[in-house]
Amino acid sequence: MSHLEDLIAEYYDWSGYLVKQNLKVGKLSHGGWEMELDVVAFHPETKRLVHIEPSIDADSWAERERRFRKKFESGERYMFSDVFKWQDPSTPVERIAVLVSHPEDRDELCGAKIISIDEFMQIVKADIMHCGKVASNAIPERYPLLRTIQFTIQGYYKCLG
Repeated sequence: MSHLEDLIAEYYDWSGYLVKQNLKVGKLSHGGWEMELDVVAFHPETKRLVHIEPSIDADSWAERERRFRKKFESGERYMFSDVFKWQDPSTPVERIAVLVSHPEDRDELCGAKIISIDEFMQIVKADIMHCGKVASNAIPERYPLLRTIQFTIQGYYKCLG
């Protein structure tokens, strides 16, 4: 598990999603697994189903295309048989690739929306800002990364801004 994967999983769980992380799917007959899915999340109220694959690689776009295609296709193949078995298989799966950067001329990677780490952190920060100071509305202890961010940007008693 990576720190970024943990933060993404915490954020989606905190946002009301049912989250599964680092799932091995596609058991191979000779042992091992076809793929590991980093983060998958389902929101029971909105029925939104998201497969998120973060990466801090410095690979070429061709190499990224190869790796992410395999990850997202495995996700689609096993989402309803191994991950969310109870979910309607016609539910669309939204793909998100969280990358170090988001080039101006590229918004997708293998059918996944590209979000840079900085863009993701802006979303997280904005949502945490709405919580206010820790003293008045602390993020629960079970989200240590999000709570640390809340302490950092909101402070305990006074906003650190």
